[in-house]
Amino acid sequence: MKILFIGGTGRISASITELCVSLGHEVYLLNRGLRSTSVPTGAIHLQGDINDETLVSALIKDHYFDAVANFINFTPAQVQRDIRLFRGKTDQYIFISTASAYQKPLSHYKITESTPLSNPYWEYSRKKIDCEELLVAEYRKNGFPITIVRPSHTYDKTALPVAVHGGNPWQVVKRMQESKPVLVHGDGASLWVLTHSRDFARAFEGLIGNIHAIGEAVHITSDEVLTWNQIYTIIGRVLGVAPKICHVPTNTIIAANPDFEGTLWGDKANSVVFDNSKIKSLVPGWNATIRFDVGIRESIAYHLANPDLQKEDLDFDRFCDAIIQAQLGNL
Repeated sequence: MKILFIGGTGRISASITELCVSLGHEVYLLNRGLRSTSVPTGAIHLQGDINDETLVSALIKDHYFDAVANFINFTPAQVQRDIRLFRGKTDQYIFISTASAYQKPLSHYKITESTPLSNPYWEYSRKKIDCEELLVAEYRKNGFPITIVRPSHTYDKTALPVAVHGGNPWQVVKRMQESKPVLVHGDGASLWVLTHSRDFARAFEGLIGNIHAIGEAVHITSDEVLTWNQIYTIIGRVLGVAPKICHVPTNTIIAANPDFEGTLWGDKANSVVFDNSKIKSLVPGWNATIRFDVGIRESIAYHLANPDLQKEDLDFDRFCDAIIQAQLGNL
């Protein structure tokens, strides 16, 4: 198949690009080419900024794609632009939404694609919901061939999936290495799902060109459910340490830094368990197979082998010291 990925080199999309190239698809990447390893061997690079509609229109003028997937759309205005660009240019337009769009708080513990979309805590999620609504309306009114994909917390070797962090999650790992207490919201017992990008990629590739996915929304997540306490314990085990977890009420963290409201109350402070029967129906035989203890070992090894990724975040470190000291003083 002839596929266009807009972006295609990020945490989720890089694994998808690599898989699709390895399977023999004709893969085009449209991006600005700013990453040093932006285009894998076998992919065709269309260099340009998707926000430059005139340039992109010229770049794709002589192309028709079996599928187009945009990994860097976050607002309805961006989606409207893509509708203008790709109407009549593709058999399938795939929008990457987010599982954080599901209602907060949940009315039922198990999340299906029918779970209402509503997130009063995080603007990012609300904009994704607005994008979804725009695309569904365009599909219903004009037949624009959409597929909506909702990832949850997806990681690869470049990522360290922790709950509360600053600009660089490495600081949490560094605190563990130094036997300093690490900050975990609530009692650490809320349930969370982490999905490796290679597992995600296999499911995503099965949606490309899939006529049964047109007009549908589907999430792709692992079936492995862990508490945050377990997640941090596993990370510590890989590092060879027993992490000193300090539990701090979510409201206390947000009161100290309101920027955490979206990522905590709007996302990670909620227990999530996903029903993946829809993606398994659309892509028969698919299952997520990479356990977190296996995937995080790869991530830790990659960071330890690349000192440039071990960037300190002293502001976050001081934030942790202050809020943990205050919490311990209240016990």
